Amino acid sequence: MSSEVRVPLSAVGRPLRLDSLPRVAGSGSLLDRLGRPLTDLRISVTDRCNFRCSYCMPKEVFDKDYPYLPHSALLSFEEITRLARIFASHGVHKIRLTGGEPLLRKNIELLIEQLAALRTPDGRPLDLTLTTNGSLLARKARALKDAGLQPVTVSLDGLDDAVFRSMNDVDFPVAQVLTGLDAAHAAGLGPIKVNMVVKRGTNENEILPMARRFRGTGMVLRFIEYMDVGATNGWRMDEVLPSSEVVRRIAEEFPLVPLEATAPGETAQRWGYAGADGAHDPSLGEVGVISSVTQAFCRDCTRARLSTEGKLYLCLFAHGGHDLRPLLREQQASDEDISSAIAHIWQGRADRYSELRGQRAPDDSATPGARRVEMSYIGG
Repeated sequence: MSSEVRVPLSAVGRPLRLDSLPRVAGSGSLLDRLGRPLTDLRISVTDRCNFRCSYCMPKEVFDKDYPYLPHSALLSFEEITRLARIFASHGVHKIRLTGGEPLLRKNIELLIEQLAALRTPDGRPLDLTLTTNGSLLARKARALKDAGLQPVTVSLDGLDDAVFRSMNDVDFPVAQVLTGLDAAHAAGLGPIKVNMVVKRGTNENEILPMARRFRGTGMVLRFIEYMDVGATNGWRMDEVLPSSEVVRRIAEEFPLVPLEATAPGETAQRWGYAGADGAHDPSLGEVGVISSVTQAFCRDCTRARLSTEGKLYLCLFAHGGHDLRPLLREQQASDEDISSAIAHIWQGRADRYSELRGQRAPDDSATPGARRVEMSYIGG
């Protein structure tokens, strides 16, 4: 192995020299310092979005002069697929494509075709999904399905058109997102999840209308607490509506029963709609709540995030990433080199920001002057 193969390791502040560390081949299982396996990889395919939601890409920051990454800086589809294959050798079995808005990436269905052909070490296809704001879903749903996509998650922060237009801040009508959901269902994409970020004082009155709209449709509605991701959204704790309050409001109209998690490390707490007998009625469906502010789930987090230009982040609230792109390009590292780099980075992971949130100031950092990475850059 060449002594020139190095990966920045921000946790220790100096390059990781792979020739000085044991070689780690993909074994289907990789644990971090807290014993958490690497099973999920979220891949951002673009840093651009056509919405300007205040909790993610506020217009006053992401304006017409904002310096987005040039296309040459983005990982190619072949580079993404190569990395995904190596991650799969370490135990990743779920890949979520995110952005920005991933459907803005030209020919995204070609990447989906490549990823859909990957297999886990025991020969199973990967669980491949995509999160979108739904604005382009009506025109892309069939192509996504034909390329091999199955599940899809659509962000929808309310049904009232005025509220929705205000939140996306580009005057985009809610009807077009609903049309996209209908198109996804007609194309056979599924399961379909609908994510609503709840911001106190902004869209909390949309909780019950959303529950009424999606109950019994086969689509799973999930409510997400407004999070302190990045440094541009002006997050305040008093704008967080706890998930427990969301559940209480829904249960007042529709009785709910708790459901077991579907997989280890699942981010959402599941609640099923109860039938007349008081038990969960699967025909009525379920809702989920994601409570990363009030009920941190760091100890079960199995997710890594790959930015659109190849930086590996170990936490949604990270201050820095580990740049894998030089291994792909300038250093032309082998798959074995890259596999070892990923393994040593994950094995050094001890991130648990949400659990420690209450012990530090909102902009506290181990690195003076550092800022948390923006959600629009590495996806939610």
